[in-house]
Amino acid sequence: MARRLHAKRYAQAVFEIALETKEPDKWQSDLSELVSLLGAAELVAFLENPKVHLADKGRLLSERLKDMNPLVLNLVLLLVAKGRLRILGEIAEEYERLLNSCRGIEPAEVITAIPFDEEEKQKLAEHLSAIVGKKVVLKPEVDPGVIGGFVVRVGGKLFDGSISGKLIALRKELAGTVR
Repeated sequence: MARRLHAKRYAQAVFEIALETKEPDKWQSDLSELVSLLGAAELVAFLENPKVHLADKGRLLSERLKDMNPLVLNLVLLLVAKGRLRILGEIAEEYERLLNSCRGIEPAEVITAIPFDEEEKQKLAEHLSAIVGKKVVLKPEVDPGVIGGFVVRVGGKLFDGSISGKLIALRKELAGTVR
């Protein structure tokens, strides 16, 4: 829980800097690039090693991140110094959420048994946009356990129109009437 709270605070600070410098898209791409760069276990092990001096870590990061905004380098160095490097992925996710919110975009996770075609995606996105009042961007997922229909998570709400969800509800209803 504290980890998520720290990520939100860092993301909020980064987002405010990005808006001040009028580079929100650049910050988003830099954060994404950082997350993929820090997917290398050897690099993370080096950066988290307490025996390696912060100056050495800074030199390595400066070489690797030379094309990035110097403020991004400062963020990474701060996370390394505080021992919070592993929350970088959560910071990037929260930053994306803040950026989408600022732009009036709401992501929606859609779980279906089979993949949607483009026309179905468009219709569902339009329908959800009308419900939420924001532009909805679908993040589709396929899970055969849904059996049929779909499950949507958007704007803190869950819409379960799946066959498996209806079967579970029916089971609960029948179990309640048997008593």
